[in-house]
Amino acid sequence: MDTPSELPERWLHFEDFPETSEPVWILGKEYNALTEKDEILSDVTSRLWFTYRKNFPPIGGTGPTSDTGWGCMLRCGQMILGEALVCRHLGRDWRWAKGQKQREEYISLLNAFIDKKDSYYSIHQIAQMGVGEGKPIGQWYGPNTVAQVLKKLAVFDTWSKVVVHVAMDNTVVIEEIKRLCMPWLDACGESEGVGELNGCLEGACAMAEEETALWRPLVLLIPLRLGLSDINDAYIETLKQCFMLPQSLGVIGGKPNSAHYFIGYVGEELIYLDPHTTQPAVEPSEDSQVPDETYHCQHPPCRMHICELDPSIAAGFFCRTEDEFDDWCMRIRRLSCNRGTLPMFELVDSQPSHMVSVDTLNLTPDFSDSDRLERFFDSEDEEFEILSL
Repeated sequence: MDTPSELPERWLHFEDFPETSEPVWILGKEYNALTEKDEILSDVTSRLWFTYRKNFPPIGGTGPTSDTGWGCMLRCGQMILGEALVCRHLGRDWRWAKGQKQREEYISLLNAFIDKKDSYYSIHQIAQMGVGEGKPIGQWYGPNTVAQVLKKLAVFDTWSKVVVHVAMDNTVVIEEIKRLCMPWLDACGESEGVGELNGCLEGACAMAEEETALWRPLVLLIPLRLGLSDINDAYIETLKQCFMLPQSLGVIGGKPNSAHYFIGYVGEELIYLDPHTTQPAVEPSEDSQVPDETYHCQHPPCRMHICELDPSIAAGFFCRTEDEFDDWCMRIRRLSCNRGTLPMFELVDSQPSHMVSVDTLNLTPDFSDSDRLERFFDSEDEEFEILSL
């Protein structure tokens, strides 16, 4: 890794990482800032860093060729999903190094985000899919809208085969998630228990191969509002603890035109990647290798006091297996028992009768139900349930 003196001149204004004895948490991993600074910076640099780009093909054929000024939350959505796909295909412990030979999975992963219309999660796809959510191309998104768009785009990603679930109304329903991640359960009939496999797998053989996997990897996104204009202090410790979970994908959030991807914390400061740098669009080379240095943040990460966080956020978690999801549920229930803090969301076994499942409203790729679903998807501020003391 470059030493500070070797960093490009444009990075020199970034403050170096603090010398502190307090633990540093980055997406479920704990570091010592006094003895593991190189490891911290390597971990941060290995996260995919998506920023504003310019000179890409026009969105929709005649639309913008840059997302500067409006695409920061879309880029944060790319980063949180990109982290999930890194965990899915490369593993959380994978590290990027400048100039190293690129693994095939890494190349495929980057190509899924390249700024062109046929990439699964390109700015083009996200912006055009957002039109169905009532967001014209070029309009700023909030965390809820980008979560809903990523959920829809993931359906078409036949390579990663992840389930993106957006938990609404501050409630995570275990039964709902298990049926999404284990679709063969429905083929077995309601009489079979969730843990019973005998007799089920044989009946599921007629399903498509990808549907018979015992567990489809889960990307869980939870839009939340943790206060009115400022974050409620009672949520601060709970928010910190989310970064300590091994399933953590971090948090996306921020005020209009200043969205960030938060990946950890140290003391009372959040650590984040900032998309507000405009870089030229990248084209893959003829051998499909991707010039990738601009997709990794090679300077000390940005920090901000946790009290400055806008209360409208979306927290993300990745569970590759059912065991990892069960472990996440156990850890969340344990956190909810901590005195002096408020849980950011509720974890329940089955869907409360007052809730309407968005997944049961027959979403289709042409978004004919978009108007009917406005209360779920459209608002970034008004429709969140306000959690307070």
